Amino acid sequence: MTIAQISPDVRALMEESDSLLEGVDRSIATRWSTPVTWRQPVHTVYVPVDKLSGPGTVSAWADTALTTLVDAYGGDPVTAATELAVQLGEPEEVGGLVVDKLRKQAIEDLRIDFEDGFTQNGLPPRCRDADEDDHAHQAVDILAKWLSEEGAPAFAGVRIKSFSPETRARGLRTLAIIVRGLAEAGTLRELADSRALRITLPKVQHHLQVTAMVAVLERLEDELGLEYPLKFEVQIETPQAILGADGSAEPAHIITAAQGRLLALHYGTYDYSAALGIDPAQQSLEHPVAHHAKDVLQVACSCAGVELSDGSLNRIPFGNSAELLSAWRLHHRYVHEQLARGIRQGWDLHPNQLITRHLATIGYYVRGSDMALQRLHDYTVGVSTRWMDEPATARPLARFLLRGLDCGAVSSTDLRDAGLNEDILRRI
Repeated sequence: MTIAQISPDVRALMEESDSLLEGVDRSIATRWSTPVTWRQPVHTVYVPVDKLSGPGTVSAWADTALTTLVDAYGGDPVTAATELAVQLGEPEEVGGLVVDKLRKQAIEDLRIDFEDGFTQNGLPPRCRDADEDDHAHQAVDILAKWLSEEGAPAFAGVRIKSFSPETRARGLRTLAIIVRGLAEAGTLRELADSRALRITLPKVQHHLQVTAMVAVLERLEDELGLEYPLKFEVQIETPQAILGADGSAEPAHIITAAQGRLLALHYGTYDYSAALGIDPAQQSLEHPVAHHAKDVLQVACSCAGVELSDGSLNRIPFGNSAELLSAWRLHHRYVHEQLARGIRQGWDLHPNQLITRHLATIGYYVRGSDMALQRLHDYTVGVSTRWMDEPATARPLARFLLRGLDCGAVSSTDLRDAGLNEDILRRI
């Protein structure tokens, strides 16, 4: 209906409603209309900066994972992965897809860690600043390669120290070295407004710390003449970052304070649980406090264009075959449960976790792909079936298939056989 068709009495009602709803309308058109439709990594791998194997870290992790598979089950890697897949309840075809994934892009997102994982080799305090400076300069060279070379992680970056008073200065110094170094190398300009570079701010307790991060990045951008905003992630590891002192949901304030720069919120399993007094033996991704925190984060991120990542599992697959299988079963279950609840990403801490990360993820999309392909085919050609799909269901079906395509579970041939392609999915 056009303005000319609206009667004067209704027009008066419209004018009053428009005035009252101006802010809501703006949110509907902007912040609330940006679900995550781009590629999101299935995981983030954190490697302490002093334990990096240089640019070869990814291949070293992949080799370790493949060797562990073969040592545990014998034969070639595909046979070993297939046997493990069947033991974990996945389709047999997943084994080959997982080995292919480990060979081509074992790590999708790699974070060089300058925070909790960085031991600084036990150096005394007076030596640590110089030591971290050296590592920061080395990290620049490694990141520049990862962010530009084919076959490297699709996403990469650093986790600096938090903005708590005792670590803020060191975190800022490392951030400045990294950003200035990447600018000097030409990497930042090559990335343009890419989501590939990831800067992680840990242990945020208040949205003003995010405001400070924005101010710091703005200053660096001005100094370096960057024409686009640097983006970053926030780790939610404290109760204050879930429930503010005024009783409001702090993640919503954090997203607002980031002024469109926020890539993701990451849940920190063990710091958060410990802060709530949960005993170590009870801390897990499945504890009720973890579910509550992730529920709040999921609602805050929903349709705000912000990715959500689950945390890590500190039970490492290591030891004899029985010990490996036990740890793999646990990790596999965690990854699958996270996917089923709509959280597409988690942390991995050890090469052997890559196996079950990709088994669970690829298996999840393989199992659901046939139905998604059929339903979306029927929707696009207008065929009446037992599914009454409409735009509200077609969109998540398309997103499901795009995620399956990104992680290696769905192929362009699968799409073509269903009369679909990537362009059609993105239009939907």
